[in-house]
Order: sequence, then C-alpha cells, then structure tokens
Amino acid sequence: MRLLIVDDDDIVRESLVAVLTARGFECAQAVNGRDALAQLQQSEFEVVITDIEMPEMNGIELLEAANRLLASTSFIIITAHASIHTAIEALRKGAFDYLLKPLNFQDLAIRVQKLIEHKDLIRENQLLRQELDSQYNFSNIVGESPAIRGVFATIKKISNSDSTVLIIGNSGTGKELVARAIHYSSSQQRGRFVAVNCGAITETLIESELFGHKKGAFTGALADKDGLFVAAHGGTLFLDEIGAMSLAAQTKLLRALEGREIVPVGGTQAIPVQVRIIAATNINLQQAVAAGRFRDDLYYRLSVIEIRLPSLRDRRQDIPLLIRHFVQKYNRQMNKSIRSVQPQLMQMLMSREWRGEVRELENTIERLMIFAAGDELTLESLPPDSVQPMKKSAVKNGLTLKKAVEEFERHYILDQLARHSHHRGNTARALGIGEATLYRKMARLGIAEWR
Repeated sequence: MRLLIVDDDDIVRESLVAVLTARGFECAQAVNGRDALAQLQQSEFEVVITDIEMPEMNGIELLEAANRLLASTSFIIITAHASIHTAIEALRKGAFDYLLKPLNFQDLAIRVQKLIEHKDLIRENQLLRQELDSQYNFSNIVGESPAIRGVFATIKKISNSDSTVLIIGNSGTGKELVARAIHYSSSQQRGRFVAVNCGAITETLIESELFGHKKGAFTGALADKDGLFVAAHGGTLFLDEIGAMSLAAQTKLLRALEGREIVPVGGTQAIPVQVRIIAATNINLQQAVAAGRFRDDLYYRLSVIEIRLPSLRDRRQDIPLLIRHFVQKYNRQMNKSIRSVQPQLMQMLMSREWRGEVRELENTIERLMIFAAGDELTLESLPPDSVQPMKKSAVKNGLTLKKAVEEFERHYILDQLARHSHHRGNTARALGIGEATLYRKMARLGIAEWR
C-alpha cells in the first residue's frame, strides 16, 4: 500500500512518514500541493494524507485536481480547529476522513487502516459485481438458433428500460436465467435481484412475503418484517410461476404495480417502492384469464414486454452447443478433463425428447460427467432408464412438402454429424456431397456444430 504524505512542515511530514513506515506502509513525501500533484501524475498512490494550509497549492485544490486525475486515490485531510469548516468542505468534495491538529499518531494509524479496509471492501464488491455480470450476462445464454437469437435481441432492446416483462416458457427452458440476464444488462443492476416462486408459497403467506407485515398483524407475526418489494427496492423482483397466485393476491399486486407503493399486512402507511417486475409462467395466461383464474388487467400490466422462450425441440441445433457448455462447466466444478462425446451418445442426445427441457439436458450431462471413466462421455455412463430409442421420424405433421423435406434434411444431417463426431469432411463423404455443399446446407438450415 503506497501512501503520499503532503505537508510543508518538515517535522510533521517526516514524523508521519516515520510512524506509517514503521507500520509497514510504503511512504513518499511532498512539500506542497503542487509537488504532490506532480508525483500523482508520475506514480500511483492508494492514499494521500495532506495538510490543508500550504503554499502554492492547498489541500482542497490538490483534492480537486487529483479527483480529475485519479478517481481511485483516497484522501485524508489534516486541519486545525480554526479551519474545521474547510475540512467539512473537503469531505463534501470526496475526502474519506479528516484529522485535527495536534495529531494523535495512533488515531492516524487506525483511520488509515479503516480506509484500507474500506477500499478492500469496494474492490471485493466490484469483483463480485463483475463476476455476477459475467455469469448472468445475456451473451452467456447458450445458443445460435434463430429462436434463441430472437431472445437475445429482445433483451438488448429492453436493457435501457424499466418496463415490466413477462417471460413465457416450459419448465426448464431457463426463465430465471433470462430474468437475471435482463436485470444485469439494465440500469437496475446496481440494485438487488430478488426471486420468489409464487407457486411455492401458500395463499395465506404470499401477501406477507411480498409486502411485509406489522407486528401482531396475524398469529405468529412477532415483529415487523419487510417484504420482498422492499428488499428489491432499486432493483428487480422476479415473480416466478405468477399463474399460481390467488386472485386476492393478484388484486393487491396490481395495486402495487399501478401505485408504485405497498402497504404491509396490518399496516396503514403506504411505502413507495421503485422496483422492476419480471414475471414468468409456464401456463397460458390468456386461457387462465378466459377461465377466470387470472385477472385480465394484471395480465396486460405484466405483459408490457413479452418474451417467449423456445422449447428445446424447436432449437435442436443448439443441443451440441449446450452439451459443450455443460461439459466445460462440470469440468471446472469436478476437476475433470472430458474432451469429447461418443458419436452414438451424441446421436441419442440429439434425438431424445427432452420433456424437462434444458434443465433435464444439464442434469443428464452432470450424471454422465460423474460416471465418466476417461476423457470421453459414452453411452455406458448413462443409467439404463436414461437411454431412449431414437424417434423413427423427427418430422412434424402438418407441414408443406417443402418444409417437411427441409425438416427431414436438417435432422438427417444432424444425425450424420453426430455419427461422425461432427467431423465435417467425414460427414460430407457419408452424405455423398462435397464439404462446401455441406457448409451451405448447414448455414441454410441453421445447424450449429460441435467444435
């Protein structure tokens, strides 16, 4: 930790250097603000301890100049009792702390240590934020199919808004992952991302969970409790399985969304909240509205922006990319070095019906990784109940002849790629076409490849 001590009084300056050097700090000296600024322009210092009253450039002027030059440098100001108002001005301009003359060197060392701990905490939070941003950034959602690219495009478009979002998709398609990607790509990212599964909370407790309650509001309410709206203030509240919410709770949620305020259970005072709502469901809410199980006004309030997540059966070309992603993930977690997938296994994984969507695929890869003996995933590593026969036909009914031919061609090429470990030359020879022709067909049919 490098410190710069700035004071035109030689005795004070050298005493400070001696005390702080004895405590393990690396210290440099400057006789006035101008000298200190020249050193800041040449070298990096974590902390500057400076007197206020100095010739040529005083401490406040040095602080202002340093803020324009290096925002990461922290200041501790030394001042006399007579200039305490100047020290307060320095705090307003960004100084971390101030010390009064005559100096107490033990107090100085304690304050410097607190400043170091403060800076370490800021660095730790920044690293954590970067890690979260990297983990949940939408660019890390795996897929190259047109369907998933459409999801990426929507997330990009809404990143600068705070509009309510409704995510629709089967269980296991990654609704919470998309919700987190929206949060960490938006202006709400500095606030908390708070997730709640509405289907996992009983009807009698959902209101208390969302809005909080006052002591004595009901049996068991032994103290005041903040709800999830308050916890997510300034950030994002993710309401998963919103379709499971009772009509009574829907009414109160609608009131909170429209008024941007909540009233705790048993309370009378409204609390203003600034929260972005992202809701998700795996049911058809329009049908639920028609059946009287979901409020139409709440549905329209939630679906300002609607994102429909594709089923894995509609983006089978992404399966090799997803498998590679999960292999890399569990290689890191399990300290393994799986490098390839057996062609027969890849063929089975490509042709299987994934009723549990991407989540089921990931669980299958995790099991394979656990039981893998070498550096290749094989069918032998699968539990017997996980092996399903190939579908005889991957072509859906109701297609035009042209679309049916394209669908069959796409699945047949995927099958051959799997059989030949995604080696394009061998696959092209097996298909009886040139490699350039295979490239063009893969591009036209939207086929990604295992690399």
